[in-house]
Amino acid sequence: MAIAGTSIPTRAVLADLLPAATTRLGAQARDLALVAGGAVLTGVAAQLSVNVPGSPVPVTGQTFAALLVGTALGARRGVASLALYLLAGLAGLPWFAEGTSGWAMPSLGYVLGFVLAAGLTGALARRGADRSPVNTAVTMVLGTLAIYAVGVPYLGFSLHVPLARAAELGLYPYLVGDALKAAFAAGALPLVWRLAGKR
Repeated sequence: MAIAGTSIPTRAVLADLLPAATTRLGAQARDLALVAGGAVLTGVAAQLSVNVPGSPVPVTGQTFAALLVGTALGARRGVASLALYLLAGLAGLPWFAEGTSGWAMPSLGYVLGFVLAAGLTGALARRGADRSPVNTAVTMVLGTLAIYAVGVPYLGFSLHVPLARAAELGLYPYLVGDALKAAFAAGALPLVWRLAGKR
């Protein structure tokens, strides 16, 4: 099925608009490059960090990057990309927020949530949910909720505080910023699709 007025299939994601490889090996190399590129983008975005007074969870660009990676690459490549980001950071690559790595961070649950969010947003994007502002905003909100669903309980467990206190530390202070990110994505992603449809 194609979008009205274009030849772009509904089940395509943004990464599928890149030139197709002519061989199976080329397609595999292309997918590997996309997966690695998504992990690097998330790692770079994680360094855009601002501390929140009283909270061990900084505001970073990595959450937005993770949602974009999942949406743009689709579920399979998105999950692989964020899993690569997670595993490389656990192995010691200092590309978590503020150049950290390893298992000891109270905010590690959010990074685990990125993998889940990438799968969710990628699956929704594969169904065309990133092609209108409203659907894109809903996709970003659902992906963000998936991150919090893992990150907030992990934070509470890590800090030995009740879930309500973990939400005070790692959820409520970030809601306005997350709403702004969803609004930005709701404008940007459908615009990319419209431009792609006019090629």
